[in-house]
Amino acid sequence: MKRSLRAVALMVCALILTSVLWGCSGKAKKDPSAGKVYYLNFKPEQAQQWEELAEEYTDETGVEVTVVTAASDEYETTLKSEIAKTEAPTLFQVNGPVGLATWRDYCYDLKDTAVYENLVSNEFALEDEDGQVPAVAYVIETYGLIYNKTKLEEYCNTEGAVIESPDEINNFETLKAVAEDIQSKKDELGIMGAFTSAGMDSSSDWRFKTHLANIPIYYEYKDRGITETDAINGDYLSNYKAIWDLYINNATCEPEMLSSMTGEDATSEFALGEAVFYQNGTWAYGDIVGEGLLTDEDLGMLPIYIGVEGEEKQGLCTGSENYWCVNKQASEADIKATLDFLEWVITSDEGREALSHEMGFVTPFKTFTEEYRADNPLVDIADKYIEQGRVPVSWNFATIPSETWKDGVGSALLEYAQGTGEWSSVEKAFVEGWKTEYQASRR
Repeated sequence: MKRSLRAVALMVCALILTSVLWGCSGKAKKDPSAGKVYYLNFKPEQAQQWEELAEEYTDETGVEVTVVTAASDEYETTLKSEIAKTEAPTLFQVNGPVGLATWRDYCYDLKDTAVYENLVSNEFALEDEDGQVPAVAYVIETYGLIYNKTKLEEYCNTEGAVIESPDEINNFETLKAVAEDIQSKKDELGIMGAFTSAGMDSSSDWRFKTHLANIPIYYEYKDRGITETDAINGDYLSNYKAIWDLYINNATCEPEMLSSMTGEDATSEFALGEAVFYQNGTWAYGDIVGEGLLTDEDLGMLPIYIGVEGEEKQGLCTGSENYWCVNKQASEADIKATLDFLEWVITSDEGREALSHEMGFVTPFKTFTEEYRADNPLVDIADKYIEQGRVPVSWNFATIPSETWKDGVGSALLEYAQGTGEWSSVEKAFVEGWKTEYQASRR
């Protein structure tokens, strides 16, 4: 039986209206019963990318995803405040075993989830003695002395240069000689200093009270054959002093100015070609080239040498302090929504593209095949050191007993640099502070 022309016309109109309405929205309808995700992000430098990725997921699935980013060096404080709220984070992070100890009661067991099952190795997970997995690493990072290859090669061509090629810098003695010679020739080279400013405000001090402090901790742990301790000896604190002195006495500013210098100052100084060396990591790549004045070909990276015997074989500092945790005190619907979001992030084209190419992350997941390799020359440099047989420096600072310990060391470093304190105060904060904070954390 044939349909009437009027009926056919009505059907066509309905189809057209449906397609127009769908095309106008382009978004999945939100389903409140599906649960929601609240991610408290640790990395300010990737805040925008996470927000865009969250919006994309919400458009695709209808699941609400909120991203809040803590200010630099304020993550623990922010987490303590947010976790107490009714609408608490469903997804947060810890920096390793010490951080996990504080938040273990909030951590869902990730053992049977996609983020754990897709790890290339379970060494990238934090596991309890009972086999539960409260945290999983999501990014592997590397730090060292990033350098302006163009400027360093320009220095090599100056009269009386200490080296003929950047490749000759493979120990502290050579690094010191080069940096001091560069500082003496800063006007000739058109720079402000060999090193960027070692700013000691909260946006920058972590580079020295944590990342730089890791080097003497690493060598002591290596000598003692341990992976953590209740009491640090401070065996390599004279080496710590040597590298700190080198930084602050051959920089773009006088040591007395360090309290007011920020992380942005250091990044800008390096990006503008005002300094040759910049202690930072693979995560800083986007900020460095963001000014548009440096290219991939301008960038190199050296291990942080401090004058330890055999350091010629040392590689870059590689590890993670970025572990995802899912809040087990969230509702069942929100936990499921959060786990589904994480699975989408590490398996979808959109998620993998964002993490690898937009955020520049090296991830520990099997789903990140070759086409999702990070577009980051600093990552390539790190890989070359490993290929050369250099031994990476592990991230032992994850075992530092507390943020209070770091703050104590940071304050002592600043006072020493400004001339208002002695190096002995740094040693006291390092050694005595470690024992005190370790005991306090176990009460």
